[in-house]
This record gives sequence, structure tokens and C-alpha cells, in this order.
Amino acid sequence: NCDDQLVSALPQSSFSSSSELSSSHSPGFARLNRREGAGGWSPLVSNKYQWLQIDLGERTEITAVATQGGYGSSNWVTSYLLMFSDSGRNWKQYRQKESIWAFSGNANADSVVYYKLQHSIEARFLRFVPLDWNPNGRIGMRIEVYGCTYRSEVVGFDGKSCLIYRFNQKLMSALKDVISLKFKTMQSDGILLHREGQNGDHITLELIKGKLSLLINLGDAKTHSSNAQINITLGSLLDDQHWHSVLIEHFNNQVNFTVDKHTHHFHAKGEFNYVDLDYELSFGGILVPGKSGMLSRKNFHGCFENIYCNGVNIIDLAK
Repeated sequence: NCDDQLVSALPQSSFSSSSELSSSHSPGFARLNRREGAGGWSPLVSNKYQWLQIDLGERTEITAVATQGGYGSSNWVTSYLLMFSDSGRNWKQYRQKESIWAFSGNANADSVVYYKLQHSIEARFLRFVPLDWNPNGRIGMRIEVYGCTYRSEVVGFDGKSCLIYRFNQKLMSALKDVISLKFKTMQSDGILLHREGQNGDHITLELIKGKLSLLINLGDAKTHSSNAQINITLGSLLDDQHWHSVLIEHFNNQVNFTVDKHTHHFHAKGEFNYVDLDYELSFGGILVPGKSGMLSRKNFHGCFENIYCNGVNIIDLAK
């Protein structure tokens, strides 16, 4: 039930814009169904360089948006982009089906057009960017945003540290593992996680030149097999200081590797369902470099958020 109204109770100081036509058209009047001022926000000039921005005060899960035109006017927006940010400086555009997605806006001043987002956004700042508007009027907007509080546990890595998690063996299923996390970084290289066994078996998730690489090595004893090593690469430009999500699911020898909604399904043949791994996982680097001939690999420098391993909140546990 993540559908609370997020905008209606915000103070005037939470609204900003590229410009305003007059003080009665200021962004603080852009609340849905309200009639104060001139009945909505309108910029000084109607062109594609204008925007209306809200500050939700903290990172929030956003599940839907709604728009109206200016009350009782000929000012409304017929299409717009939605942008989001944690800082208010570094912006990302909402995408759907791998393209920058323009929302269809309004056909008159007062009807509400509501959109349930295909996938939710986690952000503090939202920016509405008008693309087209009523040709017989100007840009005019009233908005609402729907969502709920986003629970976030964050840990920072300085490129020299790592976080070790030891599994409770009594709770372990030997054949199933689910690991999920989000990360953001400005560095193009770094180890996100590493797990190793006694016989040289290891699984490593590593950022290499802005792409994520999942390496599964079934150990020195099995290297005669062509299936002994699997290396899957997903994503690109992941060092853009935005949050990216990672999910690794391993059941028997079926592995699902997901990065930002892109999933690679594969079967790890051979003996991956019996892979010999310690019940220990390191995040952000390798505790004993060189164990697997990986001395040159860099530790991660950036932030992780909401690390879960088989349902256990690792950061919460560490705190």
C-alpha cells in the first residue's frame, strides 16, 4: 500500500522551478486540485527548457504521479519527462522499456491524469520537464506524487575496507542462495562481493570498466572441464554515481543474474550444485588478497544499500 500523497503536505520551500510567470504563478501553487494564486505553476517563457521540481526531504519510494493544468485556464502540459535525483544536482531520467519515456499529459485545465509507474523510483528530488503544451495557451501544471517512506540501510567503502558475513550453517540450504544489494560509485573498478572455497572454487562479482562481471570458478581440480569457469557481464556506465540494483539467485545449477531489471539466466554445468564454498561472504573487497591469484583487483570505493543474503539484512546486522 505504497500510495500516500506526498506533495499536498509539503511546505512552499519544497517547490522550485526554472522560472515563474509572476509571483502568483510560483511553483508553490502547483499542488493538485488547489486554486490558490493563479491556480498553478507557469514559467516566464513556455519552452522546452522549463522544469518544476519538488524536494521530498528524504529518499522516498515513488509509485505514481498525477498532473493537472492551471485552474480554469488555457494552460496545460500535453507531454512531459520525469527526472529524479538524490542530491538535486545529478539527475536521471525515468525510463520504461529501455527508452526515455515521455508521459502523456493533460487535454484540459482541470481533469487529473494519473500514472502508476511500471517500476517505482527511489529518490529525494523529482523534476517534471514539459515537452509539449496547449498551443493556444502556455505551460501550466499542478501535480501530485504518490509513494511511501523508503527504508534504507547504507554503508560506505573507502577502497581499503570490506564487510564480512558468516552464514549460520544451520539455516543454510546448500542448493539455494539469494543475494541482493544496491550500489553507487564514481570508480569504474572494484570488487562488490567474493566467496571462496577450500578447493579454489569461488564466486566474484566485480565492477570492471563500469560493467558488472559475475565470475564463477569451479576450482582448480576441475579446470580440465570447459565449464569450469563462467563469466557473465551485464550493464555499462555503472560508475555514474546513481544507485544500481543487483540480484544473484542460485538454485541447484540454475543461476539468475540481474542488474537494473536486466536478467541473464544460465545453467552452470558440471558440479556447481555441489560447489565447495565457505559459509563466508565478503562485500567490497577480499579479506586475504591473492588467495585466488587476484592480488591486482581493487576493493570497492562507494556506497552499498540494503544488502540482503538469503533474507538477512547484512548492514543492519553489522550496525
